[in-house]
Amino acid sequence: MHSEGPGKIDFPTTGDLVDQWIEQHCVIPGGFKKGRPFRQYDWQFWCTANHYRVREDAVYDPDDPPMNQAFQYRLTQVIAPQKTGKGPWAACLTCVSAVGPELFAGWAKRGDVYRCDQQGCKCGWYFEYEPGEPMATRHPSPLIQLTANSADQVKNVWGPLNSMIRRKGSPLADLLLPRGDFIRVVAEGSDPESDRIDMVTSSARSRLGNPISDYLHDESGLYTVHNGMVDVADAQERGAAGMGGRGKQTSNCWDPAVQSFAQTYFEQNLPDVFTYYRNPDTNPELFGPDGKPLSYLTKTNRRKIHAYVYEGSDHVNLDSIEALALKLVTAGDPAQAERFFGNRVVAGGGAWLPEGVWNARRADVAA
Repeated sequence: MHSEGPGKIDFPTTGDLVDQWIEQHCVIPGGFKKGRPFRQYDWQFWCTANHYRVREDAVYDPDDPPMNQAFQYRLTQVIAPQKTGKGPWAACLTCVSAVGPELFAGWAKRGDVYRCDQQGCKCGWYFEYEPGEPMATRHPSPLIQLTANSADQVKNVWGPLNSMIRRKGSPLADLLLPRGDFIRVVAEGSDPESDRIDMVTSSARSRLGNPISDYLHDESGLYTVHNGMVDVADAQERGAAGMGGRGKQTSNCWDPAVQSFAQTYFEQNLPDVFTYYRNPDTNPELFGPDGKPLSYLTKTNRRKIHAYVYEGSDHVNLDSIEALALKLVTAGDPAQAERFFGNRVVAGGGAWLPEGVWNARRADVAA
């Protein structure tokens, strides 16, 4: 399912529980508001609600829980410009996957409550379910992999995650123990081969092939067959499927000339994948008099495009974004600026054919 903006939540989801759990346990990782409770933006909550959307016919058996089969989507893909908050959002959902209300646990009756003290957390927080609302419980043996093409790239999520854990007084500090390139998950009868969050990069693949409960593919628009990251991602998807797990992708817009993992998923538009992508080129208000999407080369147009794609990320200063975009445009790389900040799928300067020419030619031949 493709979504371009927050919509009406008229479906069963554990998203409300997860949202309030995040506010209780996770904090803003940086800036002047560092350490304050993390409150999701509307677009982040929309993605969370859909990631935890429960099938209306889901049946809970405590001896044989449905795991990923309880949920509508096995993967959530978020395509958004730089600095919108993808990394901190992914860090919050990683905390949920590790020690929060991750798995479907049946349908609530009157008086049912989620209690942290029954989930290994001493913070004292609880959540009262509405009758008929889907309930959730902690994963019994989480093995989570946060993945990127390089160690610097994976820090987009690894950094906020560690900041949330290490914040003084954080309830996460008793549940998650940073250990360099992995984080130990505190659990009864902890297993060193599970109960952990691992960092995985193109040069550190030793833990690939393990059955995993959750994964994040950060900047999946950079995963290609050439750099080996498509093989990494495919292996993790198979590992998750074997354990009833699910995953997430976050990325800037991709260069269509390189056929990235993110592009493949977006174009397939699979029914069990939720994709959030605020595309300026489908918004009629961002079309020129000729009926075509506005050119990114003028400041006035860039401002309109940035205002649309960054809508809902209140921490972003559009003047700062314009300065960064202008730097790339004047340096002769407007395509990169459009992808990074304009949220547009455009080919880079090194593309061997203009965007669309090859697909159009293939269509002619097929016809």
